[in-house]
Amino acid sequence: MKITETQQSLLKKCSEYFTAGKVVSLGSGLPGGIPFVLGGNHTNVFMSTSGLIGDWSPSDEVSSYVDGNGDYVQLQPGSCLAGIGDRASIISGGYVESLVVQPESIGSKGTWKVKHFDRGDIESLSNNSCQIVAIAELDSVNKLFADVDSDQMIKSRILDRIVTDKCVLMLADEGFVIDEISDASNLEEIQRLVGVELQVSKDCRFYGDPLIENHHHGTVSKIYKSGPSAVSDIADNSVVMIDGFAGPGGMAHYLLMSLRDQGSKNLTIISNTAGIARVVNFGTPPGKLVIDHSILIDNHQVGKAIASYPVSPSASNPSSFELAYRAGEVDLELVPQGTLAERLRAGGAGVKYFYTPTGAGTLIAEGKDTRTLNGKEYIQEAGLLADYCIIRGYKADRFGNVVYKGTSRNFNAVMAPAAKTSIVEVDEIVEDGALDPELIVTPGLFVDRIVVRPEDFSPYE
Repeated sequence: MKITETQQSLLKKCSEYFTAGKVVSLGSGLPGGIPFVLGGNHTNVFMSTSGLIGDWSPSDEVSSYVDGNGDYVQLQPGSCLAGIGDRASIISGGYVESLVVQPESIGSKGTWKVKHFDRGDIESLSNNSCQIVAIAELDSVNKLFADVDSDQMIKSRILDRIVTDKCVLMLADEGFVIDEISDASNLEEIQRLVGVELQVSKDCRFYGDPLIENHHHGTVSKIYKSGPSAVSDIADNSVVMIDGFAGPGGMAHYLLMSLRDQGSKNLTIISNTAGIARVVNFGTPPGKLVIDHSILIDNHQVGKAIASYPVSPSASNPSSFELAYRAGEVDLELVPQGTLAERLRAGGAGVKYFYTPTGAGTLIAEGKDTRTLNGKEYIQEAGLLADYCIIRGYKADRFGNVVYKGTSRNFNAVMAPAAKTSIVEVDEIVEDGALDPELIVTPGLFVDRIVVRPEDFSPYE
């Protein structure tokens, strides 16, 4: 992609409106050049329509990676790839702060039209609360605004701002107003190129006047010095997702102990089990007890569990949760295992409800909407969200990208996008670029805090 000096200035001006550390989705065309002109001088996470996440630079050689314009690129350290599932979570889950587009046409009231290739992602993003920034070169168009009534115009979300080579337009109650103007331009020329008469904002600035340049600001480190510091703000009545399948593998034991010692009460926990590793003992050394959800229940911190396998497989050896449930101390929402996985995925992807045949005609269906589809009964299930999730990874980098070890991945990958704050316990934090982008499972934009498990910590009591 060849970028002229005028276009470079235009793209740099556009980047001034990004919030430090936030995700910016780039449409095709000129927006795809923003990572090139910034050259790493920013703290944002870019997302392309091709599935790149992070930052990248142009490559003169054939590469395994292309951006949304089909240009070969070189990924920078901390970057990764997003599959369809992760992209759905990023787009619909509210992770994108800014969307940058180069519309084919713009209406004076903020409606806009983009190329067909971009439309799928953009319509999904435009239904969320991210700011939508359009870029345009005034010298290359007959007039900026083209008020045409077309089904191809996106009207569900109007543009928030238009950044051009001569001025920046901001949407106000009365329509677009000039918010910034190039000192090399004049108002009469801009009115002619735009095609409509524009008001000038009372706070209008000249290009080069002080403006918070967010891409120069640092971001808060995701690395926490200890488990207690990472879970210190988990308040009473919080909803907490806890990873793990059934045995001791793949559980954030250090974070669980930290949460137990922190002492927050009346927690709702979402997990595959409610603590059966402690009673089934497979994979546990003789004479030891594994750390699991039971330590929270024994400490009277749990008010409710949403789980698929909450009780012991042996009636003669009940789990801590089962004893508390019999005593009326905790509530339970039983969820079939596959449904639990999909409810987690749906929550992270912004899906409020879905229908499944699993559980139809059983106690699981009580109180839920049911429908008959193609002669089969389905029940409505809701996506799950949480205030926090505590999960176990193998390695992470400082950006929060996580890889897992073997089957310890279990529910982690669908929990992280569904939590407001995701806390990951890992064995090691590696140097920038040490993680293969192809092997990263959980992109860093889903991770808020990283804690290294101490070398002398034992997951057993």
